[in-house]
Amino acid sequence: MNQEQLNAMRHSLAHITAQAVQRLWPEARFGVGPVVENGFYYDIDVPGVKISEDDFAKIEAEMRKVIEENFSFERSEKQVDEAIHWAENAKQVYKVELLNDLKRAGTTVAKDLDASEMGTIAEGDAAVENVSFYTDGDFTDLCRGPHAESTGKVGVFKLMRVAGAYWRGKETNPQMQRLYGVAFASQQELDTHLKMLEEAKARDHRKLGKELDLFTFSELVGPGLPLWTPRGTILRNKLDAFVQTLRDEVGFEQVAIPHITKKDLYERSGHWAKFSDELFKSQSREGHEFALKPMNCPHHTQIYASQPRSYRDLPIRYRETTTCYRDEQSGELNGLSRVRAFNQDDAHIFCRASQVEHEALAIWDIIDKFYGGLGFGELKVRFSTHDPDNMAAYLGEEAKWQEVESQLLNVVKHRVGDAFMPGIGEAAFYGPKIDFMAKDALGRTWQVATIQLDFNQPENFDLTCTDEQGNPERIVMVHCAIMGSLERFLSIYIEHSAGWFPFWAAPEQIRILTINDTVKDYVDEITSILSEIVLMQPLKYNEVRFTTDDRNESLGKKIRAATEMKIPVQLIVGPKDKEARQVSLRTRSGEEKVNLDALADYLRGL
Repeated sequence: MNQEQLNAMRHSLAHITAQAVQRLWPEARFGVGPVVENGFYYDIDVPGVKISEDDFAKIEAEMRKVIEENFSFERSEKQVDEAIHWAENAKQVYKVELLNDLKRAGTTVAKDLDASEMGTIAEGDAAVENVSFYTDGDFTDLCRGPHAESTGKVGVFKLMRVAGAYWRGKETNPQMQRLYGVAFASQQELDTHLKMLEEAKARDHRKLGKELDLFTFSELVGPGLPLWTPRGTILRNKLDAFVQTLRDEVGFEQVAIPHITKKDLYERSGHWAKFSDELFKSQSREGHEFALKPMNCPHHTQIYASQPRSYRDLPIRYRETTTCYRDEQSGELNGLSRVRAFNQDDAHIFCRASQVEHEALAIWDIIDKFYGGLGFGELKVRFSTHDPDNMAAYLGEEAKWQEVESQLLNVVKHRVGDAFMPGIGEAAFYGPKIDFMAKDALGRTWQVATIQLDFNQPENFDLTCTDEQGNPERIVMVHCAIMGSLERFLSIYIEHSAGWFPFWAAPEQIRILTINDTVKDYVDEITSILSEIVLMQPLKYNEVRFTTDDRNESLGKKIRAATEMKIPVQLIVGPKDKEARQVSLRTRSGEEKVNLDALADYLRGL
């Protein structure tokens, strides 16, 4: 079955979900029911009824009745005014609104409509004359299609969850109930997907973050503002140190900037106009408007602009890991994946146009080393460009965009040839970018690192260098994030690794487990050795982090406790180990005996 057929099947199941709900609750009112990744959803409003997962069994049973009846999906058309009359008679108020929008503007996509006119009927000719409907058995729905041939040919499905969803995504609109389902062509595919979802649930970073004592949230502090524990802070710092070690090898220098700025800086950069609603703002006693920084690039331009620059000075490479703030809506917050305070391993290169390719390829090497070192496979590449049909979303003229995109495309082709995904409309508002896509252990794809080419900020801030003839030359700015948001990256990485972090990054690398109290002096010898070990790879001077579990508990209980905390190395020490001058070294790969005088070298090799 190809993707088009699979989508038609899933769309049909969304339709069947609404049909089943209407059979159970005839007063139900329906919004939209699109196909999504691996399935479908339908937005439903049942006055006075809150559908829960407890209702899924009876909804699914009714859906199976529709499937067994094997109704054909029959397409028909109505003139738009006739369709509005149909929806009004059926008391389908959401369909009435959609049909009015179709009549007025020819679209039901909320982002394409003027909010002040949404749902009203415009005067004059209708933008569309006819609209399509699909009927199967006792149910008719406004729908463009396509559908499966009949209700009996829709594969296998399972309802998964129900969530609140504001009609058309606006908080001022009624909140509907969104029923999600998954659907596949065969039972085997469905079973495989459900098994993956169970594994994803076990790996959920919010669950593991609590179990492994990595981070927490506080209602007193506020939603979307994570608090990092000592263990979580170690993990963050080690990952960031790895990034910065790789950057320093190619000449990046650390800088530091304040967390607030005057409005003037973001007005000049263009961020105020584009992101004003997402800024945390305040006013000083002198009347100046300030904002907590949602990004760092405008600040870094001012370090570059603080003194005259010669072409001989370039490229200049700044790096900084610092906190940014965005006023995200509370309904969009999700663990570490979407937060209001996040840290960026941000870096910016100020260079000549002729140096862009060399600098971008050097960043690409860093990205490959970092993600390869953390167990991700080969990264896929998306070349993200502007949308020529929506130039209002970007700074600068289209001719300049085309020129700069051609330059960045040379970098992509130099590295991967034609093996990249086009990303029309995915560019940043100031320039095109290369997005790197990582596949995690569950087969999910995530956008991670980026290399962004910026020709607008140098124009906005008049950033130049003096060329060989002593004339001012406009420079280029390259934005390069390896992890990007540390919070979002860690949400991905915790789930990818299931909390089993590499030895060098683990918050607690080693736990010594004693069998009884007779080995205390031998444990002291072991800890003395551990205290003197210096690990050089992949970080320089990475101290060994260890604890000792000498509680009066069984060895089995101690092993379980260490394993639950995902400690990569467990050193089991008993009287026989002491006598033999050995330790029983336990990892995920198994258990082996290691002589005490070889322990340091063994650990350096992990």
